[in-house]
Amino acid sequence: MKAYLLDSFGPPENLRLGEAEKPSPGPGEVLVRVRATSINPYDWHHMRGEPVIARFMDKGLGHRPGHPILGCDVAGEVEAVGPGVTRFRSGDPVYALVPHGAFAQYVLVAEEHLAAKPQSLTFEQAAAVPMAAVTALVALRDDARTAAGQRILVNGASGGVGTFAVQLGRAFGAEVTGVCSGRNVELVRSIGAAHVIDYTAQAFTRTARGFDALIDVAGSPSVWAARRVLRPGGGYIVVGGDAGRWVRPVDHMIGAALMGKLSRQPVAVTAVRIGAASARDLTELTPLFDSGAVTPVVARRYPFTELPDAVRFVEQGHAPGKVVVIVE
Repeated sequence: MKAYLLDSFGPPENLRLGEAEKPSPGPGEVLVRVRATSINPYDWHHMRGEPVIARFMDKGLGHRPGHPILGCDVAGEVEAVGPGVTRFRSGDPVYALVPHGAFAQYVLVAEEHLAAKPQSLTFEQAAAVPMAAVTALVALRDDARTAAGQRILVNGASGGVGTFAVQLGRAFGAEVTGVCSGRNVELVRSIGAAHVIDYTAQAFTRTARGFDALIDVAGSPSVWAARRVLRPGGGYIVVGGDAGRWVRPVDHMIGAALMGKLSRQPVAVTAVRIGAASARDLTELTPLFDSGAVTPVVARRYPFTELPDAVRFVEQGHAPGKVVVIVE
């Protein structure tokens, strides 16, 4: 099978399109023919081995790549099933969040880690969902405990996680305010934000007040600045932050968690569990896609032969929504 192989940490040019052995499903495993994948910061952090501090925190990182084939978002069809698999059969459309292996024509996935693809979504749209939408769901449902009537502020509202957070917040009955650059204001408004703040025109930490939760995808404010936008008891939910070679965004996340212990306002760092938990989350999200309450925002589509270009574009940090790769 064709796959992108990573022999050493580095830029997108280090992703080498080559031949890899097509896997065979063992007991409880499903072989998925990948029809589309998408690019996430998770992928290029593992590609570059950055931030370097993460190599000491993640068993998948080290002096050399721990996984020769990257990619965590999968949308495709069941090719074959191993002994004991009962929920899926050949030809079923599925999607999943996997730890690695999606930058290939085929990937093995444990049965309990798979979910049926929403009927309303194409494979390209479904590929945009797993990492970004599950992250947004965990941040809103578990960390912020979003409820109807609350006021939610999403910083980084035009990105992959942000576009899902805006829509999920609205679906949960909250009033959502998005923070993004001026060029993406109309996009964020079109997906359900009641109000949109252009961060290039004003610093939201100086003007926004009284929110029940701040979902911070961009990671731009300090903890102390972020606290100013919250009502007493409102939660600061740290999802991500600016990337750096050595420690960022790990230092921002750790710092936020530590500072939260000194504050009366709760601070949470969103953590996504890849596996059976993420499959349950995808199953929970499926009715929202099929009802039209949530729709993936796809900024660009790339053919499989141009996957490194897709990674390069996402690394620049300006893509509205998600970038999808179509796997031939």
